[in-house]
Amino acid sequence: MLEGVMPTTAAEFLRSLTDAQRERALHAFDDPRRRQWTYLPGTRPGVPLHELGVRARKLAHRLLSSALDRHAFAQAVTIMALEEVLDLDEGGRRFRHSGDYFVALFGTPDSPAWSWRFEGHHLSVTATLVEGRVEVAPLFLGARPASVLYGGAAAVVRPLPLEEELARALLGELTAAQRAVAIVDGTAPPDILTGTDAAVERSLEPVGVRGADLGVGARDLLGRLAAVYADRVAPEARPAFDVRELAFAWAGPARRGLGHYYRIQGGDLLVEYDNTQNNATHAHSVLRRPGADFGSGLLAAHLADEL
Repeated sequence: MLEGVMPTTAAEFLRSLTDAQRERALHAFDDPRRRQWTYLPGTRPGVPLHELGVRARKLAHRLLSSALDRHAFAQAVTIMALEEVLDLDEGGRRFRHSGDYFVALFGTPDSPAWSWRFEGHHLSVTATLVEGRVEVAPLFLGARPASVLYGGAAAVVRPLPLEEELARALLGELTAAQRAVAIVDGTAPPDILTGTDAAVERSLEPVGVRGADLGVGARDLLGRLAAVYADRVAPEARPAFDVRELAFAWAGPARRGLGHYYRIQGGDLLVEYDNTQNNATHAHSVLRRPGADFGSGLLAAHLADEL
């Protein structure tokens, strides 16, 4: 169970660090930086992988894997490896590398409330534990390049394939009337709309076409697409949803190779996907939990129990 694996792994990780590394990794739970997340390159709170020994680095990966299902962990490590490809494409100008990811703990694993974050360029995973219950959000996966091609056509590496293909299949399954509602803008925004906000509203307008209004085939595709994001999270902490309560919105042209964006929202689930930057070869995707990001829901219940 996650409530056992995460504290044990986090404690082992802390023990594997030097005193100086532990000081960089460990912060107070009420540190405002706990809710200040980003998917941009650069330094952030925590200790970077490239400074860790083999055992500590392996434990950092194990901590990351404790929050994710196996396929999502594979996506995450592929995204980290792509930093080397991006560095090659850029001629090494920005010295990007796969060790430029940081692990930070806010509070200690033996505390009633604590959290950890594994973060760097195009990857941010936050897990918050309160009295043994776990919330994993925000959860961001991105990719640049979004795919590495052989012969100009065949993808040999593509970290986020279902995130695009199921959305396109859903768009194609809609009736003309449903499509008119679902496509909320002819131009895609330059990035996910919620950015790195610490909290998100329960809905982004317009919401698009609702699952309850879809036929069986389209509703099934909407459920499968939403599950791609929910199933990133390890089963014990996976968010549940009712596909009839979800809504799907698309922005941008439908033709491949052009910048596009979509979102899914309903209940306490918000998904955004954007691939517009660098001539639509640069994908961003995020799972948010309105009202529950950074363990907000768990903390509210914990405080209420103490009153």
